[in-house]
Amino acid sequence: MPRLVRFLGVHVLIGFSIATALVFLLVMLDVAGLRTLAKASASGPMTIACLALVLGLTFASVQMGFAIMLLGRQAKSDRGLKDRSVKAVIVDPVRLIVRK
Repeated sequence: MPRLVRFLGVHVLIGFSIATALVFLLVMLDVAGLRTLAKASASGPMTIACLALVLGLTFASVQMGFAIMLLGRQAKSDRGLKDRSVKAVIVDPVRLIVRK
């Protein structure tokens, strides 16, 4: 499997697992009466599955984007954080002419 596909697949699984944990907590803690509504309705399990799917897609997309954006921050050498230097912006002074 190509390295990039494996990289994205791992982060999709991370996003879906975070979403699954969130849906589990929402149902178990009965936030906004979600568990009560799911038990009372005939289509309760389907609504929980839809919520898990939508949150899973959202969290997986965010996790992939987050991981891709952080790819450029990896150090090029073995020095780690010491290799990252902060460059200061030096602005040249500007002469102002005040008219009266």
